[in-house]
Amino acid sequence: MGFAAVARVTADSWVACSVLDEIDFGLKPGGELRIETTICNEIRQSREPVVINNVAEDTEWCRHSTPAMYGFQSYISMPIILAGGSFFGTLCAIDPRPARLNAPEVIGMFRLFAELIAKHLDADQKLAVTESALTEEREVSELREQFIAVLGHDLRSPMRAISVLVDLLLRTPLTDDAAKMMRLVRECASRMLTLIDNLLDLARGRLGGGLTLHRDADEPLEPVLQAVIAEQKTIHDGRAVEAVIDLAEPVDCDRSRIAQLFSNLLSNALSYGAVDSPVRVRAVSGAGNFELSVANAGEAIPAAALDHLFQPFYRSALHDREGLGLGLYIAHEIAVAHGGTLSVVSTGEETRFTFQMPAPG
Repeated sequence: MGFAAVARVTADSWVACSVLDEIDFGLKPGGELRIETTICNEIRQSREPVVINNVAEDTEWCRHSTPAMYGFQSYISMPIILAGGSFFGTLCAIDPRPARLNAPEVIGMFRLFAELIAKHLDADQKLAVTESALTEEREVSELREQFIAVLGHDLRSPMRAISVLVDLLLRTPLTDDAAKMMRLVRECASRMLTLIDNLLDLARGRLGGGLTLHRDADEPLEPVLQAVIAEQKTIHDGRAVEAVIDLAEPVDCDRSRIAQLFSNLLSNALSYGAVDSPVRVRAVSGAGNFELSVANAGEAIPAAALDHLFQPFYRSALHDREGLGLGLYIAHEIAVAHGGTLSVVSTGEETRFTFQMPAPG
């Protein structure tokens, strides 16, 4: 066949989408024919193929105006039906000479090609819809992260003020009941500040800023770790914490971020570990490495949950039941930002989180 085309056919137009022209028919992709001058318009209405071997010998089509107008003797056109049942157009071919087209193998070939074209068109449409939905979701997600960042920033100042005021009140003479209530308020304020800081870190990471580090190997790390232990013991009513800290070599790290990581791990262990057993902390440095581990007794974390503990907003049956599920995620991101790893091993006897990183002095 000297000319073939994939055509988009509607009630008002016939537009060539793709063209193979070896007879100088003169139609290019994007070119149009008047719909009323085409046989494809009738195919659009009937949704049945039209096959003509020789117009001059075909009793049905010999007097039709279209073959004479466009100068062809052989013609085949197959409807292209999309998955939803809508009519897209036709796969058609013409030639000024007669041709043997009305044969099962030829009709079958055209039908298969029409179905293949329909499948590609469906796939393109689905891809376009998916990409549009993805773009919209990204925009919504960015707005959500911006909202979280602004909200967290605005909440942090009043919460810090509450925490400072409570500390000041606790230094004044109070009744036992009043002091107990102040300590509860301080605990709540501390938890709120942790949640806000975690939300801000999440928002920074999602908005592309990532976690910022200010590494310094000159300042000692041990006082920072001891301060975290003292703070968490105060928050958790003097729970027992056994610490072994042996920093034989300086640790090149962001001390405030390591404190945040350690605070999340220690708070987690004190909150969900067995209350009648101490939480064990071990921090050692040497041979260019730094390791910090936090272990507690208590019920084991289910095996199915271990692979998801460091995902944002994930809360297992045992951990982060009262939080947002961000503490372990932020701790993991801090470990990665330092070029290290954060791992967990949980058995019926002990759950241990271990942070390891290269730490050349």
